[in-house]
Amino acid sequence: MTTLWDRSRQVAVEAILDTAVRLFTEQGYEQTTIAQIAREAGISQRSLFRYFGTKEDLVCGDQEALGELLRQTVEQQPAEVCAWDALRAGFEVALTAGHTPERVLELSRLIFDTPSLHARYIEKRLRWQAELVPVVQARLDPGPGDASDPRARAIVATVFACVDTATELWARHDGQLDLAELYDQCLAAVRGTD
Repeated sequence: MTTLWDRSRQVAVEAILDTAVRLFTEQGYEQTTIAQIAREAGISQRSLFRYFGTKEDLVCGDQEALGELLRQTVEQQPAEVCAWDALRAGFEVALTAGHTPERVLELSRLIFDTPSLHARYIEKRLRWQAELVPVVQARLDPGPGDASDPRARAIVATVFACVDTATELWARHDGQLDLAELYDQCLAAVRGTD
């Protein structure tokens, strides 16, 4: 059950995020300060940091929570669902968690257009990949049974590359293309099924 405090917090988070995204878009991410965001949002810097731990979190969100949501969604797929489809289901949930498609588009543009944000995004995605490997490995037919089995790592890395490529193309085309279709095209290309 959502409490009044939860709803109030969500309204505050959205107001701060609206202000931050507007300033990042107008001035650039690197040129925008936390002090400016707090001032324009009508809160103290200390309050801003209670909602968002870092300036980066304003754009990238709580990556640990998103990574956990992705892992849990993949893990919870029925056993008969192949690793590829389980990962697709996980990304469908994670890509839209907590944001409208319009907000996801704004944030994606910022990530792909800002080298420092893109680097942090990749770093966090590598952690997600590492956490997903055992989950994907459990869905595969038994292989060599040792650490040299590359299948789960290869599948996870391929899916991440396809998601990132599709998301970047989607953002570069102002959300006018279908993100799921772009992903499917990327995956079909690398799997040789197009």
